[in-house]
Amino acid sequence: MLKHLFSDDLPRSRWLTLFLCVLFVVLLSAPFVWTSARALNTAATISIFFILVASFDLLLGYCGIVSFAHAMFFGIGSYGAAIALHRFGPTWSVLAGGAAAALAISAILSLLIAMASLRVKAIFFTMSTLAFAAAFAALVQRLSWLTGGDDGLNFRLPEPLSSGHVYFTVPLVGLDVTGKVVLYYFVLFSSLAALLILLRIVNSRFGRVLEAVRENELRAEAIGYRTLTFRLAANCIAAVIAAWAGVLMALWSRYAGPSTSADFNVMLNVLLMAVVGGLGTIYGAAVGVTIFVFAQNYLQLALAAVNASALKLGGEWLARLFHPDRWLLWFGVVFILCVYFFPNGVVGYLRLRRIRRVR
Repeated sequence: MLKHLFSDDLPRSRWLTLFLCVLFVVLLSAPFVWTSARALNTAATISIFFILVASFDLLLGYCGIVSFAHAMFFGIGSYGAAIALHRFGPTWSVLAGGAAAALAISAILSLLIAMASLRVKAIFFTMSTLAFAAAFAALVQRLSWLTGGDDGLNFRLPEPLSSGHVYFTVPLVGLDVTGKVVLYYFVLFSSLAALLILLRIVNSRFGRVLEAVRENELRAEAIGYRTLTFRLAANCIAAVIAAWAGVLMALWSRYAGPSTSADFNVMLNVLLMAVVGGLGTIYGAAVGVTIFVFAQNYLQLALAAVNASALKLGGEWLARLFHPDRWLLWFGVVFILCVYFFPNGVVGYLRLRRIRRVR
């Protein structure tokens, strides 16, 4: 049953299986174990970015398409929900309408962009998608009457999802079940549903054709497949999933702004997470996102602890080296080491290691 649920694509590595099980338990128990807002926000961010990175991996890892416009659909989803709730009020119908409109716009726009861009190859396609992403970022800044410009949009959620709404008068296992907790589990299980959907897609005949197109497009065409149709479909699917991730991010943060939804750094972060985790492996998205988000949120705190210890021991040069303000330096070092020691990504390395052991 478990193999069927995961489309017969289990992790195939004991270490990876252990990591995914631990990650699932941690995310599932996060509201009960950690009371700080930072810890819960970290867990929710991992769940949301897992959807975004996994959908990007469908394009790059399985289809060989390098698209810099992918984060644009994340922004469309975020702004779709934010604009609807900000303008028309915090109701379920408005939320559903805004999310549906964002998903539909993402699907149509991705189809149009792909039809215009997939006619060219290699770096020319990548540069054309970069141009579309830049145009979207510029529109977000210019249409301040709609998007809020640099300030972005704040909005209220429907009452059952608000932090002040308490579901039970008595705490459940020591936890007050508020709308924030319900929203967290909605984000988490949406992420798990996306995992199962993507695994089903990449392990279907459609997914096998995408891999054939990635390896040799001319040969795939020669045996009768309309490769352009498959690549268009992959773009639409990835865009819709990325837009859904944007909707979840907007709901969780109750904010949509250019720095969180339309900035080019979002795309760079997604690319980095996908490469570190391992391309062509949906599970790699979970690994890459976890490493990235934990480093982004807790590396500075770890450096502060090391800095304090170094000062006590009298190592002033060591304290300066590990000063918390230098966390971006060490952030870069962590990912350079990941790419150097795991050129195929962490999941790719684990799977190659298992294959060698079997042989």
